Amino acid sequence: MTLSERDRNLIWHPYTQMLLEPESIGIVRGEKEFLYDEQGKRYIDAIASWWVNIHGHSHPYIAEKVHEQMNKLEQVIFAGFTHSPAVELAERLLKLLPEKQKKVFFSDNGSTAVEVAIKMALQFYANQGVKRNTIVSFTNAYHGDTFGAMSVSGRSIFTKPFNQYLFDVKFIEPPTAGNEEKSLRQLEEIIQKHRVAAFIFEPLIQGSSGMLMHTPEGLNRLLRLCHCCSVLTIGDEVMTGFGRTGKMWATDYLDEKPDIYCLSKGLTGGVMPLGVTTCTQSIYDKFLSPDKHKTLYHGHSFTANPIACTVALASLDLFEKENTMEKVKRIEKRHAEFAKELKNNKKIKDIRHRGVIIAIELQEDCEETSYINPMRDKIYNFFISRGIILRPLGNIIYMNPPYCISEESLDYIYDNITQFINN
Repeated sequence: MTLSERDRNLIWHPYTQMLLEPESIGIVRGEKEFLYDEQGKRYIDAIASWWVNIHGHSHPYIAEKVHEQMNKLEQVIFAGFTHSPAVELAERLLKLLPEKQKKVFFSDNGSTAVEVAIKMALQFYANQGVKRNTIVSFTNAYHGDTFGAMSVSGRSIFTKPFNQYLFDVKFIEPPTAGNEEKSLRQLEEIIQKHRVAAFIFEPLIQGSSGMLMHTPEGLNRLLRLCHCCSVLTIGDEVMTGFGRTGKMWATDYLDEKPDIYCLSKGLTGGVMPLGVTTCTQSIYDKFLSPDKHKTLYHGHSFTANPIACTVALASLDLFEKENTMEKVKRIEKRHAEFAKELKNNKKIKDIRHRGVIIAIELQEDCEETSYINPMRDKIYNFFISRGIILRPLGNIIYMNPPYCISEESLDYIYDNITQFINN
């Protein structure tokens, strides 16, 4: 039996209607931007395996560092103990983040990094005896699939079965070009009427909602208002961090900085699960008390796993060793050139581009414009048959590739996108 056949008998896959898509492609190895299936077919991973694999697959330097660490320490409880990879990773991350970020809390993925941030924000006020329990988020936001992360996400196909169980969140429209004033007015009104604890946002790019993009200027104004009103701000850089937007952090485009950061995905170059939530000293200080009720009671069995931390350190090494941000600039330039070529195509509703991310929203007649738009399967099947892994968001084709992707691979993908649109 093939891998695909064995899988079909046993495994329930994420975001997959198993009645309609019972068989998965069996992948046996990866190298750079390529994945190879059990029949030997090669695929270009144009979405970096859900936006995580920033340096490409099976990078030899990362593999070497994992091997070294495996012979030293593979796991240790992180309550009452620590280890070198965790300490070094915290030191290096804080040097890269804005200077007010002073403390690092480890978890195991993006959703839990967000959960930790929500708990930090709410308990920050609770520990002071201050009644602030409202959280503000963007409409169409996506922050993960755990219950807290779903609560601060826009109500959608991802949350629908659970909407009645989610805690109440106030939503405002994102500050897209021309919509900045409306977004600011909505936030002002909510702050006036409610005891707002925190504002959580995906900076500049709302990923799962269709790579929707808003302006740095508009977001700056929202953050400035929050800071003036003592509302904590949470920057969800799970997707946008580590170069995706053309800078190390999407918030590098902003003058105002979040009080709390959520990191994952590219944190380990896509090699192992790891999440990080960082905060300012003033937030951390409100959890210091002889009263143990004020402790942040959150943790995971694999918190700060030494192997995962080692992989994250190796990924940061590669940013320096391989001039990774220069690779980002190269892809950004190519995307901009491709977007210009498509600009006047009447079959395209909108083209959005920032950093290594390009999103092409196609015109379509179907009323269903969400994640399950029927055009999604047509797009996916077209590209997979041509050895390109794209996972369209409804009628939106997007690329978010590994930074090592070659010029030849980019040309091949662009040519096939053009062919699909024009057919």
